[in-house]
Amino acid sequence: MIDVLRRFVVIQARAAVFGIGILALLLVTAAIWGDDWVLHRYDFLFVVVVAAQGWLLATGRETWAEARVIGVFHVVGVVMEVFKTAIGSWVYPEPSLLAIGGVPLFTGFMYSAVGSYIARFWRLSDMRLERAPPEWAGALLAVAIYVNFFTHHFVMDIRLGLFAVIFLLYGRTMAQFGAGGFRVPLIAFFVLAAVLIYIAENIGSVTGTWLYPSQVDGWRPVPVGKLGAWFLLMTISFTLVRMVRRDRPDA
Repeated sequence: MIDVLRRFVVIQARAAVFGIGILALLLVTAAIWGDDWVLHRYDFLFVVVVAAQGWLLATGRETWAEARVIGVFHVVGVVMEVFKTAIGSWVYPEPSLLAIGGVPLFTGFMYSAVGSYIARFWRLSDMRLERAPPEWAGALLAVAIYVNFFTHHFVMDIRLGLFAVIFLLYGRTMAQFGAGGFRVPLIAFFVLAAVLIYIAENIGSVTGTWLYPSQVDGWRPVPVGKLGAWFLLMTISFTLVRMVRRDRPDA
């Protein structure tokens, strides 16, 4: 059992290499970057992440299917970022030339890192699904979650209902890792990933790369309520990866 858990942790780390790399870049560049440098830090981050993406593809460490996931997530993430920053949910305080609506383009890769992690973990662990809901049902739920990220600022927030639907759809779904491998509820996988992303977001926010209103006057932990948002985003992420994959081994 210990060997299985050790392998599971190693696979988790390999799957999260893209996100770990971005987090390391945030920490290192925040520590050394100067205001008088020719290239803005945000623009440098974008260039490096694009180059890293190309290297992962060229060396076969990432498949083109996983790259498609990253592309979809980049668009989904940037659109959300433009909207959220426009209404003041958070801000990017540093200058950037490679930006849309004040949102530096590298931010889309932070969302892409979530999709990349799921896609890579699915492949590396040979994850198989038992009693998974139909794709169309998951897709409708994902659309509702994404729309609510925007509309809850203007009309009733339905996230509690969305949580209920997630448990209704995925409550019986089990994830099996490898043929004959150990099994866990898929919901537990969502929760674990949301917690890890929340921890990473707190580490990243220490750099001041982005600021929530509560952090403008000094660093504070990211509001705990973001855990729920990341859990919802994990549901969207899982659905997109499941739909984009063409070699999925769903049971």
